[in-house]
Amino acid sequence: MTTGLLIILLLVLVLPFAVKPIERQLELFLLVMGIAAAITGGMMNRELLGQAFADPLPITLTVLVAGIVFRLFYRQLTGGIRLLRKVMPDRLLYTLLVILLGLVSSVITAIIAALVLVTVTGTLGLARRSEIRLVILACYSIGLGAALTPIGEPLSTITVQKLDAEFSFLFNLIGLDVLTAILMFGILAAVWVDPPEKEAGGTPPPPEPVSSIFTRSFKVYVFIMALTMLGAGFEPLIREHLTDVAPGTLYWMNMLSAVLDNATLAAAEISPLMQYDAIRAILLGLLISGGMLIPGNIPNIISAGKLRITSGEWARFGVPVGLVALVVYYIIGIW
Repeated sequence: MTTGLLIILLLVLVLPFAVKPIERQLELFLLVMGIAAAITGGMMNRELLGQAFADPLPITLTVLVAGIVFRLFYRQLTGGIRLLRKVMPDRLLYTLLVILLGLVSSVITAIIAALVLVTVTGTLGLARRSEIRLVILACYSIGLGAALTPIGEPLSTITVQKLDAEFSFLFNLIGLDVLTAILMFGILAAVWVDPPEKEAGGTPPPPEPVSSIFTRSFKVYVFIMALTMLGAGFEPLIREHLTDVAPGTLYWMNMLSAVLDNATLAAAEISPLMQYDAIRAILLGLLISGGMLIPGNIPNIISAGKLRITSGEWARFGVPVGLVALVVYYIIGIW
C-alpha cells in the first residue's frame, strides 16, 4: 500500500509540472489520481463518496455567484477606480488595493479577487515593472487572505474538510499571521510601486463571458472533489511519515508550494492527528511559498495569464519577497 501511495504522490507532484496536457486538464487528472489513492489506501467507501460530492458545493457556489456579480458590476468597478485616481494619492490607492483584496478574498474567493486585481491593474496605466510588482504583492495578499475561511480557496476548503473543523478554525489558527502579512504587503506596495504620469491611464481587459464563469465554477467543483479523494487516500501515508515531523521542518518542506499547487500539497500533508503548531507551520509555509512563482497559487496563475507576465518576470520580484517573508515568519513564529 505504501509503495502504491508513494507512486501516486510522485505522479501528482511531477506530471502537472512536467506535462503540459496534464497541466491544462489538472482537475480531471487529480480526480483520477484521487480515486486511485483512495482505493490504494483502503479509504474508498460510501461515506467518502458522499463527502467528495458535498464538500465542493460551498466554494463552488461562492465562485459562481461572485463571478456573476463581478461581471454585472464590471463597469462600475472600472469607473470607480478612475474616480479614485483623481481624488486619492496613488500610493495610498495601491496600499488599499492590496489590503482590501487580501481581506475580501476570504469572502469573494481568491479567484474573483484575482479577476478584480487584473481589472483594476489594467485601469491604472502603470509602467511594466510597477504593474508586475503590484500584481505580485496583491497575489501574496490574496493567497494569504483567502485561507481564512473554507470558501476562500481550495487550500482552506480541503484543510477544514480534512480536520472536520468549524468555519472559523483557520482564522483562529493563522488569522493574526495572515492579517499582519496583508498589512505589510500593502505597505510594500506604497514603497515599491511607482505611480504613472497623472494623465496616464490603462485599458482593462473586457469582462469574461458568462460561459467562462460556469466553466470555472465546474472546474473548482471537480478540483475540490479530487482533493477530497486525495486527502483521504494519503491519510495512511501521512500517519506513517509526517505526524511526528517537527513544525520547522514541515515549514521549510513546503517551499515546494512555489512550483506546485498549495491545495494539492495540503491534501497530501495535513492530518487530524497533527498538533496545531504543525498544521500552522504547514499552512504558513504553503501560503507564503505559494506566492513566489506563478504555479504556486490560483491568483498567480490567473493574473499572470491575463496580464501576460512571464515566469522570469514573476520570479525576479516574487522569489526575493517570498524568501524574506519565509525567514521573518520562521524567526518570529515557527522557530
